Amino acid sequence: DRGYRSMPVTIRVEHTDTAFTRAATQGQCLTMSIAHGERRFTADAATLDRLEGDGQVIFRYVDDAGAPSDSANPNGAMRNIAGVCNAARNVIGLMPHPERAMEPLHGSTDGLVLFQSLLATARA
Repeated sequence: DRGYRSMPVTIRVEHTDTAFTRAATQGQCLTMSIAHGERRFTADAATLDRLEGDGQVIFRYVDDAGAPSDSANPNGAMRNIAGVCNAARNVIGLMPHPERAMEPLHGSTDGLVLFQSLLATARA
């Protein structure tokens, strides 16, 4: 158990063909805050392989160099997975909180790219 944690983390955009990532670039690293005290992404090996194979792993915890590492993974999520999408690519589940990275006062504006992506999707 890692306990409650509220801190900035870095995630990497793995795919840009979702309603939430179309304004990002593949491989782009974003800084956002986590805020949770329990749970992490887990699944059996077959499910993890399917999600990876189908391109449904959308965000991954990474270090400052953009590489997945144990030290960059704040909650022990399997395969450093920070976000996944559904098969239709229009719903995502993720930790960290993009809404906590919207203003310079928050320490990052990187969460804006998810909301800009949604606007671009709505306009398309």
